[in-house]
Amino acid sequence: MPVLDASEVRDFLEEVWPGSTRAYVIEDIGEGTARLRLVHSPERLRPGGIVAGPALMALADCAVWVALLGVVGREAMTMTVSLNINFFRPGAPVDVIADVRLHRVGKRLATGDVLMYSEGDADPIAQATVTYAIPSR
Repeated sequence: MPVLDASEVRDFLEEVWPGSTRAYVIEDIGEGTARLRLVHSPERLRPGGIVAGPALMALADCAVWVALLGVVGREAMTMTVSLNINFFRPGAPVDVIADVRLHRVGKRLATGDVLMYSEGDADPIAQATVTYAIPSR
């Protein structure tokens, strides 16, 4: 069972990052897993009407942070150490779903994998591996 559930993480994010939950909807948090939704918005599109790479990078980063908060609790100063992303194909101008699985949560570092999908499409548009530092453990 996660230390924090989706509503507790949502409340915590609003405390430490006001307004963030307008762009990112936390749909689920499990044991080292999470599902987030990046809400479609025209400012997240690049020319050609596809989801911009920086929007997907931010989603991957936030998604791993959310999954990690579910494991370690209310720790605002966990922070990104590295983010590697692979873009598979253009993302349609719809919400983007991110599924996270944490591979390892150690004393100081945590690493997770994120698959991102255009809503309604079973084939991923991007994949990211993200490592976070956990300063207080």
